[in-house]
Amino acid sequence: MSGTHATRTGWKPLGVLATAQFLVVLSTSIVNVALPEIRDGLGLSAAGLTWVINAYVLVFGALLLLGGRSGDVYGLRRVFLVGTGLFALSSLAAAVAPDAATLIAARALQGLGAALLAPTALALVLTTYPDTARGTALGVWGAVSGAGGAAGVLLGGLLTDLYGWRSVFAVMVPVALAVLVATRAMVRPSPPRGGRLDLPGSVTVTGGLVALIHGLSGHWPLVVAGLVLLVVFVLLQRRSPDPLLPARMRIVARANVLMALLGAVWLGLFYYLPLYQQRELGHTPLEAGLTQLPLALMITLASWATPRLPGRAVLPAGLALLAAGLAWLARTPADGTFLADLLGPSLLIGAGLGVAFVRLTALASAGVPAADSGLAGGLLNATRQIGGAVGLAFLTLLPSSGSAFLACAVIALLLLAKATLL
Repeated sequence: MSGTHATRTGWKPLGVLATAQFLVVLSTSIVNVALPEIRDGLGLSAAGLTWVINAYVLVFGALLLLGGRSGDVYGLRRVFLVGTGLFALSSLAAAVAPDAATLIAARALQGLGAALLAPTALALVLTTYPDTARGTALGVWGAVSGAGGAAGVLLGGLLTDLYGWRSVFAVMVPVALAVLVATRAMVRPSPPRGGRLDLPGSVTVTGGLVALIHGLSGHWPLVVAGLVLLVVFVLLQRRSPDPLLPARMRIVARANVLMALLGAVWLGLFYYLPLYQQRELGHTPLEAGLTQLPLALMITLASWATPRLPGRAVLPAGLALLAAGLAWLARTPADGTFLADLLGPSLLIGAGLGVAFVRLTALASAGVPAADSGLAGGLLNATRQIGGAVGLAFLTLLPSSGSAFLACAVIALLLLAKATLL
């Protein structure tokens, strides 16, 4: 297929799949603004409040490899539809949850749905828009991802102010149902590759990641158990005739390591920024959302522009902007204002995130055969989500939001050093 393939196919499938990606990102960011009200409404502790986020992120990240490979084996569109349907049902369950345990369980189920739909959506984009059209498609993908992060904060603030925290989950149900209907009409079925799923590998990597992330909250024996299970996973992969993570995927290993670091920055920023705005600057949820619009706009513009920028210096330049913006944000005083203290760093951070996300997505999918497109999508999403979960677990040990922003700046500098070598 050539670059004219997109013209023949049309951009409607990209619109449907990008909406699904928007929904996945939205499901994290829209909840962040509502966290204080969820805490008060259900009587959650600080640790329990973190699990409203981590239950989703952890299950999502731990099962992404299995979700992506399932798409390769059983058909990308089929698995995508199953994941989207499960996402809709779990969002409804979260909206009507009577207690904290039910809410956290619904968020975990929501993560399972996202683990099926996110990698298959990206794989469908990669296989539908190859060659010269891929850059444009990934630019749209990055723009939607960035817009979903910050638009979720705005929508979350508006809904929380007007209708309470349950509305932030309820609003995702009709969107997911619309994606289901549109997918059947606009996205072509993809033939299954066949073969078998690596269930031993899936069990060990999922168990290892769950134990590791949960252990980082202070249960150190679980950290050891998680590391042991991950070592077992690696050993099993060397012996399996159809491994979950075949050796041929090493071509994108370094790009995925960088995406894990970016995930730590991404989740840490969108977790701490609305909390900082509400707790220290005294913003309402709606004000917190409105003041993040420049961040969303800059991520969207940078993501759209990045495929059009040639040269190796684009990624390091974007990461330098990201680190500078985070360091600036860390110096924001408790009595800061939007124009004097938040707008500048928001623009730098948005530009850096947009560039980094699109460039690393392209690097993590370059050279991957179509038969492994689901796995590539799963691996890319898994590294970002697990990096985010690990990063958030460490960031919650820090004494303040400013310390968390400074730690994110340090991670961005590490990303810059590694990206320069890559």
